[in-house]
Amino acid sequence: MMRRDNNFAIAVRKPNGEIITSRLNFVSFFRKAPKLKVAVLRGSVALVETMAVGFKAISLSAAQSTEGEIEITKKDMTIAMVFAALFAVGLFFVLPTLLAKLVDAYINSTILYNLIEGAIRILILIAYIFAISKLKDVRRLFQYHGAEHKVINSYEDGKTPTMENVKPNSTLHLRCGTNFLLIVMVVSIFIFALLGRPPIYLRIISRILVIPIVAGISYEIIRFSGRHYKNKVLRFVMYPGLLLQKLTTREPSDDQIEVALAAFNKVIDDETA
Repeated sequence: MMRRDNNFAIAVRKPNGEIITSRLNFVSFFRKAPKLKVAVLRGSVALVETMAVGFKAISLSAAQSTEGEIEITKKDMTIAMVFAALFAVGLFFVLPTLLAKLVDAYINSTILYNLIEGAIRILILIAYIFAISKLKDVRRLFQYHGAEHKVINSYEDGKTPTMENVKPNSTLHLRCGTNFLLIVMVVSIFIFALLGRPPIYLRIISRILVIPIVAGISYEIIRFSGRHYKNKVLRFVMYPGLLLQKLTTREPSDDQIEVALAAFNKVIDDETA
């Protein structure tokens, strides 16, 4: 899938080898309600919007790749989105808080306690990504992820995205969602430190309630890095996120790059048409 501004395009390779491209008809939340573009607030809105578009793309690609044998309804997508959100909150926010509580009595410093909780959160994230990367289907998904990055890197370097120009490029990119996840983990350490150390039930509730703020600040950071991706100092600061992408991207095959190029050309053609 490729996105440029409010244009989305996906490319799917059918069982017979043919590549089908489609444009997603999606009106951005920001176009419907411009006031949502306020800094920090727009981060949570963009996250929900990205999830909605992602699930819609999955639905469309599943239907095309199976020639209509699999159909994902809006109800299915809604349930999947809610489940995904609850799973993420439970695994990356509630669980680390519960685990950190085990050493609560031995740590006097609130700052140190939050650093420990943050470290646990980051370790869980890395362990989770590492675990799913071992699954065959996920590895293939990560190859397509790498193909998307290669195409975008070629385009942003001022080269016409062709197979020849794309292949030498890196599979890593500063605006990747993996970078965003790691930034969320780091930002949460600082935000949660401001909440003190209330009883465990209040600690969990407070962490859940400030997730939109954490996501909003993280979004602004990733947005800034995207605008200044050639800055060497910024790339150094964001390097841990690039390292984490080595788990969420894989070197793609030529046929996977071909699919990514088809999606890219579709979104460009639709924008300039």
